[in-house]
Amino acid sequence: MSKKSKRQTPSLASAAGLVRFFEETDLKIALKPHLIIITGFVFVALVIALSKLVPPM
Repeated sequence: MSKKSKRQTPSLASAAGLVRFFEETDLKIALKPHLIIITGFVFVALVIALSKLVPPM
């Protein structure tokens, strides 16, 4: 017994022109995790140093 292949017909939405198209972009910002952690520590140290050096108004 052989299987009959189904006829490929477009869906109702695509036949009516209602299909949404998405563009895939490869523009991603790739940051290494250790760089983010180091930047966080530097920012915290900078804030602490500035709070000691410059008195609040």
